[in-house]
Amino acid sequence: MADVAEKAGVSRALVSIVFRNQPGASEETRQRVLRVADEIGYRPDSAARLLARGRSRTLGVMFTVHQTFQTDLIEGIYPEAERLGYDVLLSATAPGRNEAKAVEALLSHRCEALILLGPDAEAGYLDDIGHRAVTVSVSRRVPGARVDFVHSAEGKGVRQAMEHLVELGHRRIVHVDGGRGPGSAERRRAYRAAMRRHGLESEQRVIPGDHTEQAGIETGRLLLAERDRGLALPTAILAGNDRCAMGVLMALTRAGVEVPRDVSVVGYDDSHLSHLMPIGLTTVRQDATLMAEHAVRFAVERLENPGLEPREAVLDPKLVVRGTSGPPPDGAA
Repeated sequence: MADVAEKAGVSRALVSIVFRNQPGASEETRQRVLRVADEIGYRPDSAARLLARGRSRTLGVMFTVHQTFQTDLIEGIYPEAERLGYDVLLSATAPGRNEAKAVEALLSHRCEALILLGPDAEAGYLDDIGHRAVTVSVSRRVPGARVDFVHSAEGKGVRQAMEHLVELGHRRIVHVDGGRGPGSAERRRAYRAAMRRHGLESEQRVIPGDHTEQAGIETGRLLLAERDRGLALPTAILAGNDRCAMGVLMALTRAGVEVPRDVSVVGYDDSHLSHLMPIGLTTVRQDATLMAEHAVRFAVERLENPGLEPREAVLDPKLVVRGTSGPPPDGAA
């Protein structure tokens, strides 16, 4: 700032006024200071300024690499954080970098609050983090942990998908499990409950998997191998999420199985992937923007009102019917 002041021929205090966008400098002086700062490459250190006041006004967001729905959530987090006067810092989990490392990196950069997208950590660890910093868990509810929760009504979403398939005439409906992925346990329970409710308990089948394309591809290969041994394909597959559904579609269509004529496929999330496929994916939509806005507001409200207790927001999902679901093959209903 002293260098800018000397070159612009003004006081350091006036430079400070210009960069804080406060009154006290003429427009001509303001433009001259900004021009000089640009020429010498000076940028005000907003992080240092905030820390000097005892605040970083930064929200740390932990996410998983390659999870497309989480990128949709991040897209919604930025504008809401900016609207409320906060910056966002991202830290990813990936092979070789677990959640603890991602979280500690955010805390070491003085993030005031944490927004964890689909955390996989044990309840005790989440509770510990919740006592160290204001924390919001998105897409996963962990009873007893001192964190805010934002998630969709998983059971309601699966019920909508199952009602849709049963009304079309499907009976042999398979579910590809999401493993430890966020919402997987609730989706698995809702699938089993729906099969019982419709009198299809004998047709119930859960195939182990996870929230990746590879899990869907392996499921497709498994079902095709069974078909080659004389077993009938299921008439419908409810995948753990959109990425898994895309893997199923890839495996089946490469083998000449037509979707939805031979097999219907339904995903979950309505991530941007569902719009990129050659056939629009029937899926259960979670409102990523609304979930992101709730997460940011929960974090900011507890930062600015320390006495607030953690809260929970449960948002309604909605089935979006596109081109991958239809009636079962003739005679299969």
